[in-house]
Amino acid sequence: MPRNTSEALARAESLIVSIPDYPKPGIVFRDIAPLLADADALRATVDGLLEPFAGTFDVVAGIEARGFLLAGAAAIAAGVGLIPIRKAGKLPRPAASVSYTLEYADAAIEMHDDIAPGTRVLLLDDVLATGGTIAAAHTLVAEVGGIVTGTAVLLELDGLGGRSAVGDDNLHSLFHV
Repeated sequence: MPRNTSEALARAESLIVSIPDYPKPGIVFRDIAPLLADADALRATVDGLLEPFAGTFDVVAGIEARGFLLAGAAAIAAGVGLIPIRKAGKLPRPAASVSYTLEYADAAIEMHDDIAPGTRVLLLDDVLATGGTIAAAHTLVAEVGGIVTGTAVLLELDGLGGRSAVGDDNLHSLFHV
């Protein structure tokens, strides 16, 4: 399959499966496991997520949990390191923590301060819904001295206000629902 073409991305998008009423009634979960399992679809997706930000970041920060999977592949493809942004209580030495509200629960995320001040960070996650997680990640990166130079998401759920909640002019969504 050709890399980074509209055909390859359309095929990648077709591999995302909608699961109604998960994790609770009224929520439609987007299962990206079939996309991740397909090497060509994964490569086209990673290329599509990185393309607008080429040369603008020093490290990729992946947001738990599925954002880790995409961010790991993206970091390798871009030749940079990976910073994990984890759910509260999962890191042995969190340096910063931010609480926020999801569309169906309250949550908190944490990260280490292993980056040098001024490090340019590309945030990467799987889904942008209401924007709470990504907005919290922006705050975390700033608290440890990093600079978010862009945010890339695999899938943006249009109509939930996530884009305006994040407030990032450099927000790139590969697919929209």
